[in-house]
Amino acid sequence: MKSTTATLALLLWPLVAVALFAALPKVQATLWTIIGGQLLLPVGEAIKIEMIPPFDKASVPSLCIFMVFVFSRRQPRKLGIGLPEFLIATFLLGPIATSLLNNDVIFAGDRVIPGVGLYDAGSAIGAAFIALMPFFVGRTLLRGSYANEQILKALTLAGLFYSIPMLFEMWFSPQLHAWIYGYYPTDFIQQVRGDGYRPMVFMGHGLIAATFMFMTVCAAAALWRTKTRIASYSAGWAVSYLSVVLGLCRSAGAAIFGVAVVPLICFARPRAQSMAATMLVLAALLYPMLRFSGLVPTSQILESVESFSKQRADSLRVRFENEAMLVGHAFERPVFGWGRYGRSRVYSDEGRDVSVTDGRWVITIGQFGIVGFIAEFGLLALAVIKAAAAYRLAGSYKERIFLTALALLVAANVVDLLPNSSLLPMTWLFAGALLGRSEALREVPLRSPEAAISPQNYGKAARAMP
Repeated sequence: MKSTTATLALLLWPLVAVALFAALPKVQATLWTIIGGQLLLPVGEAIKIEMIPPFDKASVPSLCIFMVFVFSRRQPRKLGIGLPEFLIATFLLGPIATSLLNNDVIFAGDRVIPGVGLYDAGSAIGAAFIALMPFFVGRTLLRGSYANEQILKALTLAGLFYSIPMLFEMWFSPQLHAWIYGYYPTDFIQQVRGDGYRPMVFMGHGLIAATFMFMTVCAAAALWRTKTRIASYSAGWAVSYLSVVLGLCRSAGAAIFGVAVVPLICFARPRAQSMAATMLVLAALLYPMLRFSGLVPTSQILESVESFSKQRADSLRVRFENEAMLVGHAFERPVFGWGRYGRSRVYSDEGRDVSVTDGRWVITIGQFGIVGFIAEFGLLALAVIKAAAAYRLAGSYKERIFLTALALLVAANVVDLLPNSSLLPMTWLFAGALLGRSEALREVPLRSPEAAISPQNYGKAARAMP
């Protein structure tokens, strides 16, 4: 236990969730339970019970919404057997094959790494199931015609709220997590950039906070595009303000996403947005094979980045070097990977860990192989692709913009998992919402009563939704 305050926050969050579900419609309560947990709960603290996955910042909110969802459902929705179900089954059951094929002991100098067994498979399956809980809830609960608007409004309001402590940390340095919870969740030096700081508040890292701020700018842009007001005010001012905050986060990746994606949401037609979202997730799916085949022009990329910033080029060079080393090791057992507990890392002859893992994709391939990568990234990509293809079935132009904007937002998050490793519960929730809405649009005839829920009636409809 790192901090009594941090442990208390995790223990109290279920009560916060209960209060949210008592005060708000089910859709809004679900969104604020997940988003609020990401914004406020401590990083690095966990309540560990033997043989049970840890209860932490990610799992506690996910369990809260899943339990409420399960116990409040009146009638289970019938699901067919298709590609989503196949990917889900692979994601959940793939660790069994990984464990059966990795019971050998690894010797690296004086370091001995034991093999993994069925107990480890059970642990991995439990962790995977908890990770997918927001996806399950999003796919079923957030499939209504008005849910995407609620997602975008919640993100915008959350960004406006969170911008205040973020601006504070830009000026005074990232201190709030240490002040409130009593410890730093990461190395302080990682948040220093030039003569300023990356804010992280309770996100754990400045890169995660910047990515979240990018998501809020996208959400505000979609509201502005559809002339949806925020508390009687135009969303245009929120786009401008949040864009400034994003620029001040000192994260090149999030800023590039903002420059590339936000104008698409603001000005491009839904068809162009859907095509861009599809291309982004396909690029993410193809990247590992391109990287292994040497088809990614790393030298040219480094030269381009170095022309702007040598510091960023050096950082990117380290990423590329470690990617090459880790991918080479991963493809020694390419199908189901090496398993967890450090087996997928690279060690020197003396047993020293010489690898640095940044990207989620290389971590997943190393631990669970190509099968695990296709299951995880494929499920996220499939949600985007299906939503991008189904936008034409939406009953209004406004809903089309909301659907394609959310698809772009999730697609950018998938691409962000190439250089970074943070796959957040809210990303799974939004991906589930995309998949659920795309399925609903194909199931429900255009302009049916379900597809025509109005903003005025949405509160009642959301409460009545199973």
